[in-house]
Amino acid sequence: MNKISQIGIPVKDINRAIHFYKDLLELPLLFNTGSMAFFDCDGLRLMLSLPEKEEFAHASSVVYFQIDDIQESYEDLTEKGIPFIDEPHMITKMGNTETWMVFFKDSEDNTHALMSEVEN
Repeated sequence: MNKISQIGIPVKDINRAIHFYKDLLELPLLFNTGSMAFFDCDGLRLMLSLPEKEEFAHASSVVYFQIDDIQESYEDLTEKGIPFIDEPHMITKMGNTETWMVFFKDSEDNTHALMSEVEN
């Protein structure tokens, strides 16, 4: 195995989730059906779906979205009303590279993060 091609994110309201990922995060919508929606995230596909069984109706794993400018993205998404759990902060520094993150909730109460690696 050498590549992740798709990540599934369970949702409670497919239309509300489509609005969040398409209009607020501005991910390209590939297509949707009555119970699923597929987005492109630079070659990685995000699949939003209404759970088929109760065993799949729980919060998803954290998706870390790689971005260039974490402060600018944080401010833009905050203005759109996206609820952040914290503020952008440095997680680690390895050599000349700082890794910054900030965590937020999507419309379905899943936790995700913005992540930026900054060279000094």
